[in-house]
Amino acid sequence: MSDAVTPNPWAQWRSATPARLALGRAGAGMPTDETLRFGWAHAMARDAIHAALDVDALEATLGAQHWEVARARSRAADRTTYLRRPDLGRQLDEEDDGRLRAIGRYGCDVCVVIGDGLSSLAVARHAAPLLAALRSQLPADTRFSPMVIATQARVALADEVGELFGAMLSVMLIGERPGLSSPDSLGIYLTHSPKRGLNDSARNCISNVRPEGLPYEAAAFKLAWLMRESLRRGLTGVALKDESDLAVLEQRDARRPGLPG
Repeated sequence: MSDAVTPNPWAQWRSATPARLALGRAGAGMPTDETLRFGWAHAMARDAIHAALDVDALEATLGAQHWEVARARSRAADRTTYLRRPDLGRQLDEEDDGRLRAIGRYGCDVCVVIGDGLSSLAVARHAAPLLAALRSQLPADTRFSPMVIATQARVALADEVGELFGAMLSVMLIGERPGLSSPDSLGIYLTHSPKRGLNDSARNCISNVRPEGLPYEAAAFKLAWLMRESLRRGLTGVALKDESDLAVLEQRDARRPGLPG
């Protein structure tokens, strides 16, 4: 008896990507195993959106790396409100606003906000390893505000927190919208002179930070380059292009011995 599944001629490409391609077919539909995998991937994506971030565990991990940590939340009171009212996820809770101001650390170089976003799984897995890789890439005298772990957070929440601390640059690490092959993708957003009401054009973004996407060391290198250039030039967004790859080539050429004349 012949196999009921008709293979796809592109099947060899599946070893190079987690994308859902070359699935084959069984009659007019997908094979049963692919249907089950799709259901599993969809469930993982839904869980990533709705699962709560373990703030205690993340704070303990960051503390072990010798980062000072603070907590905050947005004005979205719960996950349902967060998903239905994106505007509330961009605003800092009033009580937390006062509590962060009481820290009294105004006028730092960099304010890092770690937001659960649409995937707490991404933050739990990748935020601490990324920050560990970043530390060695920056000057030792870089002045950080406390790392703010923010729940029910949207990207623009970092603008308000950065403005509160008087930071020259805000950096938001946040869980991205899950895909069917990437429920734990971490995004990074940089904003110079953060303040409430900025448009997305004022930010730079590094996306898909995870071992299966952009690895920690590569993401930390890009982030450190953008941070240094932002602080040097006094800008981010559409006016700041990511030319970190050119910096890698320049370093490689500098180490290459000269050719004989």
